[in-house]
Order: sequence, then C-alpha cells, then structure tokens
Amino acid sequence: MNPAKDEALVVRYQPIGRVRSAYATPEGVPLQTAASPDQPVRVEIDAAYLDGLKDVEGFDHLWLFTHLHLARTEPLEVTPFLDTRTHGVFATRSPARPNRIGLSLVRLVRVDGATLHCLGNDLVDGTPVLDIKPYVPRFDVREAGRIGWFADRLQHLEAARADRRMTVDTGPDAGPHRAG
Repeated sequence: MNPAKDEALVVRYQPIGRVRSAYATPEGVPLQTAASPDQPVRVEIDAAYLDGLKDVEGFDHLWLFTHLHLARTEPLEVTPFLDTRTHGVFATRSPARPNRIGLSLVRLVRVDGATLHCLGNDLVDGTPVLDIKPYVPRFDVREAGRIGWFADRLQHLEAARADRRMTVDTGPDAGPHRAG
C-alpha cells in the first residue's frame, strides 16, 4: 500500500455557501426544479468566495452542485419517488447516492452582494453548496431518444414530492447513519 497514492484519492470539499429555502425538511420538497419553476430559493455565498460571483449576473440559469446532507448513502438500488419499482441508483435522480451530490438547475433572478436570488427550488434550507456553474444551452442541451424508465413516469413530476424513504434519521436517537 502506498500512503501517498492513497491520499491522492481522498476527496474533500469545502462548501462555498448555503441554500436558504422554504423547505425545512426533505419531506414535501419538489423532486426537480422543473416541478417548481417559480419557487424562490436563495444561495448565500461565503465571503471568501465573493470574487467568484463576478459576471454571474450575465446568465439566466445556473447549475448548483450541492451536498445532500440529509440523504442516506447506503442503497445502490432505490425505489425513486416517481416509481414503485427499484432501479440502480445511477439510473435515478435519487438523493440517496454514494456521494450525496445534488445537481439543481435554477433561474437566476438577481445578485445582491453575496446572495443569489433564484427560482426553481428542490432543496432543503441549509443545504451546503459545493459549486456553481453557468448553464450554457450549447453545452448542456442534448436531444435524447432514450430516457429509460422515466419515459413512463414523467407525467407525475409536478404532483410528486419527496418523502422520508431517502432521508437519514437525524433525531436524538439516530444511529450511525446520521446526516453529515
């Protein structure tokens, strides 16, 4: 075993800010921002990263990369909110993922200092933000002929909401799988 090589494989992220949302818990959160295009959400950026916001107001939409701190990590097969059958986690948009990385496409309304005011909310208040990237249609839009099991389930998106099946128990008696 080579300790230097093993250390190079360790991944650590420092949040650059936090989400401010009307949703206090994961239960009831829309499944994707497409299901809540007019729901406000704020992103408060830490002062150390303020210079990174230069020119961000020139974009209509932003990708938010988040740490889904209240999601479980154990299952590699999940029953997603839009289906009743299990699927491999990598064939879903489930928050219960090996690394709990979230991806949300939001519409930027305005920048007020270190606060991004956005629309399209599928995040819980306090969610750590890991990174922000501009949405560029030429880079991000692809025609897709195959969308797997989603093809038969997308008509339920607007009505579907998150429940507790993907959430870590964070109560006082929570066991070793507490949210991080």
